[in-house]
Amino acid sequence: MNGEFLMKILALEFSSPQRSVAVIQPGEFHEALGSNEPFAMIDDALRDAKMEREQIDCIAVGLGPGSYTGIRSAISIVQGWQLARPIKLLGVSSADATAAQAHADGATGRVHVVVDAQRGEFYLATYDLASGAPREIEPLRIVSTDEVSQRANAGGAVIGPEVTKWFPAGKIVFPRAAVLGRLALERTDFVSGEKLQPIYLRETQFVKAPPPRIIS
Repeated sequence: MNGEFLMKILALEFSSPQRSVAVIQPGEFHEALGSNEPFAMIDDALRDAKMEREQIDCIAVGLGPGSYTGIRSAISIVQGWQLARPIKLLGVSSADATAAQAHADGATGRVHVVVDAQRGEFYLATYDLASGAPREIEPLRIVSTDEVSQRANAGGAVIGPEVTKWFPAGKIVFPRAAVLGRLALERTDFVSGEKLQPIYLRETQFVKAPPPRIIS
């Protein structure tokens, strides 16, 4: 077996109202759920796994889309961790983790992952869960309410962390740290902390402040 698959991974998924932390290694995982202080959740997961922080080989973090504050908090934690000691880092799409969670829960066929993008718009990605691992068939993009409704009417379940607020026929599915960590077990595209960025899709716009007025 490739040595990378023997990693002990700490996974942080803070992109939704149900935050979670998990410790994953081949054959087992330990997960803490809730809204507690992040380091308390990390300590809970490590304690359940009977593991010390020094034993973690890699940290995987959910990059969203979702709660910008939660995602930035998770990224800040792993950036600080990497500054304190050399460790591998991975960024994972929270939309991928949501689809994988739905698959783990027994969902099959086509699913549309929907996440609030604010401004009356939504993040939307479509996956095929028919067999094996979830397969992305339409990449993540920002769409209108009407387009989400059209996709749902054309076939496939609408899922997401808060989807029933806007689409009552949808199904609540949270991205979970345990599933996110299992996705990370199969990857080796490690990055440095400064390269981790939330999945936002919109261009960041800066408004230049006017020059100060000079009062004679």
